[in-house]
Amino acid sequence: MNETYRKEDIVNEIMLLYEKFGDEDYDGEPVSQTAHMIQCAMEAMARGEDQELVLGAFLHDIGHLLKHVNITEEMGGYGVVNHEGIGADYLKQKGFSKRICAMVENHVNAKRYLVAVDENYKSKLSEASLQTLQWQGGPMHQSEIILFEQHPFFDDIIKVRSWDEMAKRPDAVLLPLSHFKKLISEHLKSNQ
Repeated sequence: MNETYRKEDIVNEIMLLYEKFGDEDYDGEPVSQTAHMIQCAMEAMARGEDQELVLGAFLHDIGHLLKHVNITEEMGGYGVVNHEGIGADYLKQKGFSKRICAMVENHVNAKRYLVAVDENYKSKLSEASLQTLQWQGGPMHQSEIILFEQHPFFDDIIKVRSWDEMAKRPDAVLLPLSHFKKLISEHLKSNQ
């Protein structure tokens, strides 16, 4: 099979997920799934971050969109159980970098970490984030904190988590999906 054609199919498959399912409510938040993920990526862009970090932010919640193609358990009306693992596994199979997959796979761990180490962080969480925290294991224990701080992409993961909390503005002006389609295509071509 032509490798370029395969990569183009992957890009189109991901864009179709956003187009078909991304307009759904973001599980208890005042924005759609797509609006949330675009806002998160735009937070990275506003800080001059590199393409992989922007894509990690854009794709961090793709597991929620995949619930329509996989049988998954829901978190009491607040999204998909293990959406981070589902999303990361999907992206690994599609040829995304370890760094992007790590951001997707660990953004929930970052929330658990920040709640455990920053007493003010929990007060910044939305009601939906507080509810899902209980499904996701609650604050990290000390042994988990020590291990998580050693992750090779720790700083990137924490950044995505902080943007995740900011990316819930219903009045935000958004870049079009086509902007991210181009970034995904460029990434897959360069990540061989």
